[in-house]
Amino acid sequence: MTSAPVDTKSELSYMSPRPDSPWGTYLGQVDRVTPYLGPLQRWVDILKRPKQALVVNVPIELDNGRFAHFEGYRVQHSLARGPGKGGVRFHPDVTLEEVTALSAWMTVKTAAVNLPYGGAKGGVRVDPRKLSRGELERLTRRYTSAIGKIIGPHTDIPAPDVNTNAQVMAWMMDTYSINTGATATGVVTGKPIHLGGSLGRVKATGRGVFVTGREAARRMGLDLNGARIAIQGFGNVGSVAAELFADAGAKVVAVQDHSGTLYNDGGFDVARLLAANGPDGIAGSGLGESIPDESFWDVRCDILIPAALEGQLSAERARRVSARLVLEGANGPTVPAADDVLAERGVLLVPDVICNAGGVTVSYFEWVQDFSSFFWTEDEINVRLDKILMQALTRIWETADRHRISLRTATYAVAFERILMAHEERGLYP
Repeated sequence: MTSAPVDTKSELSYMSPRPDSPWGTYLGQVDRVTPYLGPLQRWVDILKRPKQALVVNVPIELDNGRFAHFEGYRVQHSLARGPGKGGVRFHPDVTLEEVTALSAWMTVKTAAVNLPYGGAKGGVRVDPRKLSRGELERLTRRYTSAIGKIIGPHTDIPAPDVNTNAQVMAWMMDTYSINTGATATGVVTGKPIHLGGSLGRVKATGRGVFVTGREAARRMGLDLNGARIAIQGFGNVGSVAAELFADAGAKVVAVQDHSGTLYNDGGFDVARLLAANGPDGIAGSGLGESIPDESFWDVRCDILIPAALEGQLSAERARRVSARLVLEGANGPTVPAADDVLAERGVLLVPDVICNAGGVTVSYFEWVQDFSSFFWTEDEINVRLDKILMQALTRIWETADRHRISLRTATYAVAFERILMAHEERGLYP
């Protein structure tokens, strides 16, 4: 079947989204970067649609004997530079549009850091807190079998994301291995250490936020010693970033998670906050003052770290933010209109696709170690991670200075050039 060459519209409804939706945010970013791509602009439309999107039904038998059905997704945005790479999230609000946008951001992220990967993402629309351990295992295995036709160590490598962890990755690896007849440790990353996981992986994303934030602060003359930090999201990313910034002398004055928002003008004892952080969140910890969630954006701070979900920093909230530096620990937390507001106010923003790239970088290390069956120490991991992130950030900063553009636009320009060059050199088949 052929299509008219002048008609480039997709039949998928989420391909014509609201500007402030996840996919709309990504498309807006593509449009902003297009003028800086030179002759490669002729390929730019290939960035505006995923290579393939798989929607699956995930039925399981519950502990009470009844059956439940959940909708699952795996989207591969681009495989031009290598296998797809991206996490799997279990969340009641997961949608095909969200997963598609996240897969596109993974394409950008792996290219920005110059890893030999493309971008992918997966998810199941479910609240895992309502499942028993046995139900969660059955859900994971059924989902893995359903997407097994498009994942693999050389095609698409899932990893942990929201509400998934090393145990979920172990179940995914085992299911895929059983179905293919051989142990395939490289089919996922973020696994338990004794199953081929990598040291340093758990803290890698938060460490990346700290490393890129420390360099950005140095370049703008912001002393971390005594700097006030507000963090939205206190999971794996936000909590690790809090710990590392506190170790550098900064004061974490506000923290928000799914349970509420806490404020401490003098700075939290981060070690105590980490110890109190459990499944029910931080709100009931008794540490700090409880404030309304919306007041989080009004807290006086030097550095703001949105490390929760996408679309959190709106234009209206951006006008209220007092921070001089924004570090995107989450994927897509800032809508395009908020980017403009922050730029007008002189607020420096380090975009997600470089700021939180520590996780995918150490995932790459894990994948490489699995193939070689030779594993590195955590110190070696951290040295390699810091080097790759600093090299990537230096290239991005030079691009921003040369074109007098924002770090986000520069990051996308660097990434899109690599992606589209791969498409041009590989060509179209047939």
